[in-house]
Amino acid sequence: MGTRKINAQLIALVATMIAVTFVCTMIRVMYVPPTGGYIHLGDVAANFAALAFGPWVGMVASGVGMAIADAIGFPLYIVPTLIVHGLQGLVVGLLGWRKRWPLMIVAAVVGQLVVVLGYFITQTLLFGVGPALFEAPWNGLQGLVGIVGGVPLLLLVRRAYPPLTQIGQRREWRQE
Repeated sequence: MGTRKINAQLIALVATMIAVTFVCTMIRVMYVPPTGGYIHLGDVAANFAALAFGPWVGMVASGVGMAIADAIGFPLYIVPTLIVHGLQGLVVGLLGWRKRWPLMIVAAVVGQLVVVLGYFITQTLLFGVGPALFEAPWNGLQGLVGIVGGVPLLLLVRRAYPPLTQIGQRREWRQE
């Protein structure tokens, strides 16, 4: 892994993607009472950020954006969310960044498996196996929405704004 030059443009990009992820996570669709969790649209932004801008931007935007959202009403989940969704963004970006759409879908599916497993482990430790098993399918459904929303969103934005494909390839933003 080479060195990265952090500049104002990269900081602005990461901050923007954190904000977008936060806002999407705040769109809370359903609460899951046994675990105190909730279903949200944050995975759409997580997949978009990781697939559009790579693993490091995806990791920070997903983990931090969703953890900040958990700070508003769900503080028990701040640290697990930072870790689990951060890993999701990293995995999706590593597997799907700069790839064609079928591989993007595979990357997003693998990323969601990380989320389901990560929250299953977290909720088993916090609440026991029963509540964790109850929430696992809901986490999977949230991930499905993230895949169905995030990948097409990226493809549409790329079509509308072709320079998006160049972001992250400039030397000072290289993430390799």
